[in-house]
Amino acid sequence: MNLTPIVAGNWKMHKTPSEGASFIELTKNLLLDIEHVSVIFAPPFTGLFDLNVKPPFYSAAQNCHWEQTGAFTGEISVSMIRDCGAEFVIIGHSERRHVFGESDEWINRKVKAVLAGNMKPILCIGELLNQREAGQTELVLKSQLEQGLAGVEALENIVIAYEPVWAIGTGVTANANQVESAHSSVRNILKELYPESDTIHVLYGGSVKSGNAEELIQIPGVNGFLIGGASLDVESFASITRTVETVQLRTL
Repeated sequence: MNLTPIVAGNWKMHKTPSEGASFIELTKNLLLDIEHVSVIFAPPFTGLFDLNVKPPFYSAAQNCHWEQTGAFTGEISVSMIRDCGAEFVIIGHSERRHVFGESDEWINRKVKAVLAGNMKPILCIGELLNQREAGQTELVLKSQLEQGLAGVEALENIVIAYEPVWAIGTGVTANANQVESAHSSVRNILKELYPESDTIHVLYGGSVKSGNAEELIQIPGVNGFLIGGASLDVESFASITRTVETVQLRTL
């Protein structure tokens, strides 16, 4: 199936609300004619409210809590995010897993909370360098998918993002064979869990930039990107998006 590619920019802890709003307006002006790519901006929580986006542009939160209300100082609920106009929530990013210690159980609760709130989770999975070197990549991906999606009946509103942890923010990009192999594994695992999973997006993330976007988007099984550093620069982010659009047009 020819899915409309997604290019999502995860700003992490960058950009004030005013900087983010300006960035989005500049990006939209550079991409006025984009029709065959869905573009997602994921600012910090402070920058989510009242963003002027409409399809093919969308907004996403970088995290959430699984409870709707309560004594959870510093946390944000799905309903709060939805009220800001966002449609997506990034869940289980490697920094949440390995810097903040989030477990697969927590990530699973968040995935189910996002779905229950009529929003779409972008579930991040990926292996550490020592796990790859030990030949455990597929085992890690299988475990993260099984546990992260436990109790989820269907995948129709879920996006998966494969991000090898060793390639995030390091300047090191997984080579084409590594990316294709990992995405093939993800697809096979999903097929076992959900036979009707062919219609969901599996994104790649890990030092994606304008110089390698064309090669990466043409790898079988890659349906778009979740971008970190390169999403902070207007020209770079717009260039990657336009590259994906150009490649997509060749397939139509």
